[in-house]
Amino acid sequence: MRRLTLVAALGLLCALYLGNLTGMGMVGPDEPRYADIGRAMAQSGDWITPRLWGHPWFEKPALLYWMTATGFRLGLGPELAPRLPVALLSLAFLAFFWWRLRIEWDARVASCATAMLATSAGWLTFSHVAVTDLPLAAFFSAAVLLSLPWFTGRRAQAWETTASAACLGLAVLAKGLVPLVLFFPVLVLGWRRLRDWLRPGPVLAFSLCALPWYILCLIRSGSEFPRVFFVEQQFNRFGSPALQHVQPWWFYLPISLLLLYPWFPVLVLTPRVLDGPARDARLRLLAVVAAFGFVFFSASVNKLPGYLLPLLPLVCACMGCALARARRPAVALIAPVALLGALPFLAQTAPVALARGLRSAQIPWTDVVLGLAAAAAAGAILTLTARARAFPVAATLAAVAFFWFQRAAFPAFDLAASARPMWLANRPVCAPRLPRALLYGLYYYAERQIPDCTLPGPSGLDPTRTRVVR
Repeated sequence: MRRLTLVAALGLLCALYLGNLTGMGMVGPDEPRYADIGRAMAQSGDWITPRLWGHPWFEKPALLYWMTATGFRLGLGPELAPRLPVALLSLAFLAFFWWRLRIEWDARVASCATAMLATSAGWLTFSHVAVTDLPLAAFFSAAVLLSLPWFTGRRAQAWETTASAACLGLAVLAKGLVPLVLFFPVLVLGWRRLRDWLRPGPVLAFSLCALPWYILCLIRSGSEFPRVFFVEQQFNRFGSPALQHVQPWWFYLPISLLLLYPWFPVLVLTPRVLDGPARDARLRLLAVVAAFGFVFFSASVNKLPGYLLPLLPLVCACMGCALARARRPAVALIAPVALLGALPFLAQTAPVALARGLRSAQIPWTDVVLGLAAAAAAGAILTLTARARAFPVAATLAAVAFFWFQRAAFPAFDLAASARPMWLANRPVCAPRLPRALLYGLYYYAERQIPDCTLPGPSGLDPTRTRVVR
C-alpha cells in the first residue's frame, strides 16, 4: 500500500510539473528574452557571450542560458526547450529537499515540508517559466541545507561543506552576487568554524562552478561586462530606480503570502519550534537566513515577486517541522484547504491581472467569500474525519486543485499575456504598438527583432498597420 501511494504521489507530481509546459506561450518581459539568448547560444555555438537579438547582453549570468541552449540542441520546441530544464531542476531539487530534511530530522518532517513547497503557488509558478529565479533558489537552498551539519558542529563531513560550496558557486552562476549576500548569515553565525570554508575542497568547488564563465566573459568583452553586469544590474538594482521595478517597502508582505499560498496559515505554528523549549539551532538558522533575505530584499528599491523564491524552501522546512510536531495538525490544515476555494476565481482574474495589472481585474468578492466558506466547510470535514491522514489529504487536494488551475487558466494566460496567438495567427513582419512583454514575445517567435510598424516601410506597404505574410 505504501509503495502504491508513493507511485501515485510521484505520478501526480510529474503531471503537475511536466504536464502542461506548452499550455501558454512565453509570458512577461524576461522569459522571451532569456529564451532567445539560449537559442542564440545553441545556434551559434558561442556559450560564453550572451547575445540578445545579435547584441551582447550582460544582464544575467549564463546558467539559465546554458540550460535553454541544451533544450534547443535536443530539438525541443520554443516553449519546451526553455521550460523543461527548469521544471526538471525543480523536481530534482524537491527530491533533494526531501532527502536532506529526512537526514536532518525525519521522514514526516521531510514529507510535510516537501509537499507544502511542491504545492505552493510560488514554487509552482516559477517552475513553469524559464527565468533565473528557480535555478538560484534551488542551488542556494541546497547550499544552506548542506551547510547545516557544519553549522551545528555535529557529524560534519568534508564532502558536505564541499558540496555546499559547489551549490553556492552554481547559485552565483545563476544570478550573480545575490546568493553570496543571502548566505552571509550562515558564515556569521558559524564564525568559529569559518576556516573550514577556506580549505582546498570548498574553495576549489566554488571556484570551478562560479568563476570560469565570469573570467572568460571578462577576457572576451573587456570592461563592458563588469560595467553592465556588476554596476548596472547588481549594485544599481539595489538602490537605483532606473531599472523600473520600484515598489514600496511593504511590497513583500502580501507577496510572501501569495508565494506560500495556500500554506501560509501554517506559519502561525513556527514560533513554537523556533523559541519553544525544544528549539532547534538548525531551524533558527533557516529562520534567520529567511528573515535576513526578506529584510534585504525589502530594503532594495527594485522589487519583483521572484526575488523571494530562494527563501521559500527554508520557510517550508520550518513549517514542515512545526506541522509535524503540532498537537492538533488537522485543525491547522483547515485554513489552507479553505484557501483553495479561491482558485476558480483566480483562474478568471489572474490572466487579466498579468496582462493589464491587478487594478484591471474585476474580482467577484461575493462569489469569492462563498467559495472560501464552502471550501472551509469541506476542509473541516475532510481533515477532522481523517485525522491521521489529514496532511496527505490536504496536500493531495492542493495538488489536484493546482493541476486543474493549470488546465483552466493557461489558455487564458496564453490569449491575454503571450504573443504566441498573435504570431501563429498573422506572422507579422512588423511590430504594432504593444506592451513590452508582448513585444519581446513577438520578437522571440519571429526569431528576430522585427521593425516597428510606425516606421516608414517599403514602397507600396502601409507602415501604420501590421503587415502579414500569407
